[in-house]
Amino acid sequence: MSQHERAGQPATRDDLVDVDALIAAYHDRRPDVDDPAQQVAFGTSGHRGSSFDGSFNRDHILAISQAICEYRRDEQITGPLFVGRDTHALSTPAFDTCLEVFAANDVTVRIDDRDGYTPTPSLSRAILRHNADAGTESRADGVVITPSHNPPRDGGFKYNPPNGGPADASITGRIQDRANELLRDGVDGIARARDPRTHDGVDGYDFLGAYVDELAQVVDVDAIREAGVHIGVHPLGGASVAYWSEIADRHGLHLDLVDDTVDPTFGFMTLDSDGKIRMDCSSPHAMRSLIDLADRFDIAFGNDADADRHGIVTPDGLRNPNHYLAVAIGYLLEHRADWSPTTGIGKTLVSSSMIDAVVNEAGRSVVEVPVGFKWFVDGLLDGSLAFGGEESAGASFLQFDAGTWTTDKDGLALCLLAAEILAVTGVDPGVHYRRLTERHGAPVYRRIDTAATPREKARLKELAPEDLDAKELGGDEIQRMLTRAPGNDAPIGGLKVVTARGWFAARPSGTEDKNKIYAESFVGDDHLQQILDEAEQIVATATAE
Repeated sequence: MSQHERAGQPATRDDLVDVDALIAAYHDRRPDVDDPAQQVAFGTSGHRGSSFDGSFNRDHILAISQAICEYRRDEQITGPLFVGRDTHALSTPAFDTCLEVFAANDVTVRIDDRDGYTPTPSLSRAILRHNADAGTESRADGVVITPSHNPPRDGGFKYNPPNGGPADASITGRIQDRANELLRDGVDGIARARDPRTHDGVDGYDFLGAYVDELAQVVDVDAIREAGVHIGVHPLGGASVAYWSEIADRHGLHLDLVDDTVDPTFGFMTLDSDGKIRMDCSSPHAMRSLIDLADRFDIAFGNDADADRHGIVTPDGLRNPNHYLAVAIGYLLEHRADWSPTTGIGKTLVSSSMIDAVVNEAGRSVVEVPVGFKWFVDGLLDGSLAFGGEESAGASFLQFDAGTWTTDKDGLALCLLAAEILAVTGVDPGVHYRRLTERHGAPVYRRIDTAATPREKARLKELAPEDLDAKELGGDEIQRMLTRAPGNDAPIGGLKVVTARGWFAARPSGTEDKNKIYAESFVGDDHLQQILDEAEQIVATATAE
C-alpha cells in the first residue's frame, strides 16, 4: 500500500477525534441490528468498532456484558471478574456500562483500586494469581476494555476466561451470538445497577502493585539495575504510563519516561503509514518521536494502548518485530537454565523463518500455529510452551522457574527483556540480530494487502492444497502447501506455500474487503518481490469467482 505523505509527522488539530461527539454517539446512537457491520462480532481480539459507525455503542456493551454474565452462570464461574480498561476515549464509558450490568447480576467484580488503567498482561496475571490460590472452587476470569493500538475513535471489549488468555472461538461465538440475540430483542430490559462502584460486590484490586512486585520472577531486573542500563520509555499514552514509573522506582532502574501524557485524542502522536493516529509500537512512523531520541539512551521502548505489544528501539532504530522475537527466543533458551529441554517455542505461521533457524540451532522444537495469540494459551499454561510470539509484536514467556507468567501478550515484560539482554550480554538486540544473519542468512519480509470481494475472501478461507496447480514459487520447487497449521493441525483460514528459500501465506481480513499476503525470502529484495507477485497470482487464480 502507498504511504501517506504525512506519515511520521506530528498530528495536527485537524487529525484529532472529537471526544465529546464520540462519547455522545456512544450513549445516543442505537445500532441497526439488521446491518452485519453494526452487530457484535468477536474477532481475534474481541469486539471492536466505533460509536460513530454504530458498531461500538452502549447497546453493544449492555448486550455483551449480559451475555458474559449468562456464560459465567452456565460454566459455573463463581470467582471474581477482573475488569480493566485502557486510555481510549470509549473505554471509560464502556467500563461504566459493563459495571452496571455486572453489579445488577451480582457478579463479584475487581477493578483497579487507584481508578487507573490496567494493561492486558496485568489483568492476565490477576486471573492466574487468583486461580492458582483458589483452585477450581472459585474460578476467576476477566474483561479488558481496549481496541489495542487502533485509532482514537475506536473502542474494544475482550473477554479472558479462567485460563487468563484470549477466549477461543468456542467461547466468543457463544457470547457473540447471545449478545446479538439480546440486541435484536432490545436491551432496555437488561438489568443495570445504579452507582455500581458502591455495590457490595465491586471492590478495588491492586493490579499495579502486584504486577510490578512480581516482575523479578520473569525478567532479571537486578542485572538491568546493576549494569546501569539507561532506558527510555514512551507509553504512547496508554495503560502502561503509571506502571513504568512504578517499575523504575521499585526496582531502582535508570529509566526515563519521555512522555507521560494521557490524552484520549492521542494528539501527541506522529501519524502512522496511512496518515492516521494509531498507537502501533511496531510502526516506525507511529514511533517516530521515540526513535528521534534513541541516541539519548542505551535502549528504549514503547507499548500500545493496552501494553500487550512491544516496540524496541536501539541507537540505530526501531527493531523489526520478527527480528526481535528471534533474538529474544535465542537469548532465553540460553539463559533460562530451569526451563525443560522438551518445552517448545510457539510461533504463528506468518512469523519469520529466522525463528525456526534459532530454535533448531538450540535443539528445540517449533510449534507453528495459526494467527492469534489464543493458540499459545494452553501451552503457556501447562508449560509445554516456553515462549509464544506473534509477528505483530506480541509475546509472552515462562518465568525463571518455568512457571506460567501470563497467558496473554505482555509488552512490558518483552521490553524489559530487551534491557536484560543488553545488561547481561553487553550488546543490544540489534547487534544480536546481525550476528544471527551472519550464521543463518538475512531474510527479507513484507506484507501486502490486495482487494478482495467477500466471496473471494470466503474461497481463500476454505482452500485445500489440491485446489492449487502451482509447482514453483520464486524459481524454487514448492515443498509444502499448508491449509492447516503444522503445530496443532488447526485450520489456517487461508494458505501457506513454502520453498527451500522462501514462503508466502495468505489470509482474508476479518474486517475489510481485502486479503493479506505475507512473504519472506532468504535471498533478497528482488526474490521477495518475485514471491509476492507470484503469490498474488496464485491467490487470485485459486479464489476467482
